[in-house]
Parts: sequence; structure tokens; C-alpha cells
Amino acid sequence: MTEPAVHETESTPSPGCPPPHPAPRTPSLALPRDSCDAHCHVFGPADVFPYAPDRTFTPIDAPKEQLRALHAHLGLTRAVVVQSSCHGNDHSVLLDALRGGCGRLRGVALIGETTTRDEVEELHRAGVRAFRLNFLPHLRTPPTRAEIDSVLERVDGLGWAAQLHVRGEEFEALEGLVRLLPGRVVVDHIGRVDLADGRDGPAPRALRALLDGGQVWVKVSGVDRVSRQGPPYADAVALAADLVAHAPERVVWGTDYPHVNIAGEAPDDGLLVDLIERIAPDPAHLRRLMVDNPAELFDFPSTH
Repeated sequence: MTEPAVHETESTPSPGCPPPHPAPRTPSLALPRDSCDAHCHVFGPADVFPYAPDRTFTPIDAPKEQLRALHAHLGLTRAVVVQSSCHGNDHSVLLDALRGGCGRLRGVALIGETTTRDEVEELHRAGVRAFRLNFLPHLRTPPTRAEIDSVLERVDGLGWAAQLHVRGEEFEALEGLVRLLPGRVVVDHIGRVDLADGRDGPAPRALRALLDGGQVWVKVSGVDRVSRQGPPYADAVALAADLVAHAPERVVWGTDYPHVNIAGEAPDDGLLVDLIERIAPDPAHLRRLMVDNPAELFDFPSTH
């Protein structure tokens, strides 16, 4: 008798998927009104929204109620919920979160070959304003040109941004992809750059060059992923600050909650909020980062 694949039946969280920080501190930074967590996830609960049979990892459940409570604790009133590969192309969990968000949530979808145009339009009505392309091998095989063209056909005319999950060593190849994509392009998690060569190494320089083209935006999220020093992640925070100063009109910030596929314990999200003051010490840049830029990129109502 053939045993079933572990990922089809296993409900225990995978290694690298720790529980969220049990008691995130209350941030000392008072965020501007309508500040946005531009990158977070909702997982399950699995008995309501099952994980995809072909997923490469199993997270701990992190339902919408948990995310809402965290945002209230941190002083965040808007958020962008990113569909995770562990839920695949079934957007039920994302739609449920968006419909319960009372207009304060937007979404990022994973469009696949089985996704229909009708489904895409339903996602748009619910608040999705971007699609994500994963190029990290632990999540999936990188999309082919044909797959990317198929996604672009399905989202044509909706004005969605393209969100790219890539590593810094791929930036050279990324230039060609950016030219292929018709609208705004968002690089996740500071491009997952390797800081072994410091803030002026090849990958950070390439990322700044991409920003200079005017089409690319960067999420200065994931400082805990990029740092080689651990909390309070001074090396990655300094790089994020460089990027904010370099292109303050095309940067957004996110928690990356609940922090899956990481080494060690989940970061303190209260600390991550307090680090924003170092990432954007200029009050005008802080407002752009947390309010104006996400409103423009993800189509939130203007607060002016």
C-alpha cells in the first residue's frame, strides 16, 4: 500500500513556521492616521480554508481575527493581505478576509492557469489590486514566460501591480521582466538581498538601479529576513533607510505577519513598528511610506 504524501495530510506546522511572537510590545512610535501594513498573510483556519495539497510548507493557523487584533495593537488601520502559496490559487481565504475588512483591506492574488477571468474580476471587486509572482524555489518552480503571459492576459485592463518575490542575485535577469510588465512592479522584502558585502554590495546597488527606472517599487518589509545581525536588525534597517531616502515616493512597509519560512523564532511585530522611525526618520518620508504610497499603489481612498 502506498503511503500518502506527508504534505497532503500533515497538519503540523512545517519547520520554519513558528507561532507568532506571543506578546509583541506596544510600539512607542505613534503612526500617522491610516497607516498601512502593506504585506501580511491570513492562513486558514485549515478546517475552514484547507491548505493546498501540493503546498511546500504548512503554516500555523493565523486567521483574519488574529491579524485584525494585531493591527489594532500596533496602530495600523489598513493592510494588504497577500495570498500565500500554501493556499495555492484557491482565494477563498483571501476573499473572506477582504469582505470582512470594511474597506480597510486590499489584496494580492496568485493567478494560475486554472484561474478564470470571472474569478479575477471577483477578486478585483473584493479589493485585490496586485498579483504575485514567486521566484523562490522553496515556494514553487519559477514561472515561465508563457505562464507570466497567461497571468497578464487574465488581469489585463484592471491596473493591477505586479509583485515579485525574488532574491538579490536575480536582479540582473529581473530587468528584462520589468520591461515586460505593463504597470507598476513591486519587489518584496527588500529583494531578499544578501548583506554579506554590506549596503553598497552588488545586490543593493542593483536594487537602487531598478528604483531609478521609475517603474519599480520596493517593500521595505522583512528586515528580520535580510539581517545578518539579528534583532534589532541594524544592517537591514540601514539598507531600508537608504532605499526610503533614495526613492521616498516608491516604497511601502509591511510586517510580513505571521512570518513563515524563517529561521528561529518569529520577530516581535511591535519592535518592527518601532524600527520604522529609523527606516523613515523624515516625517514627510514616514507619511509617504505608511499612508500616501500604499494608498496610491493599492487604491485606498485618499486621506488628503
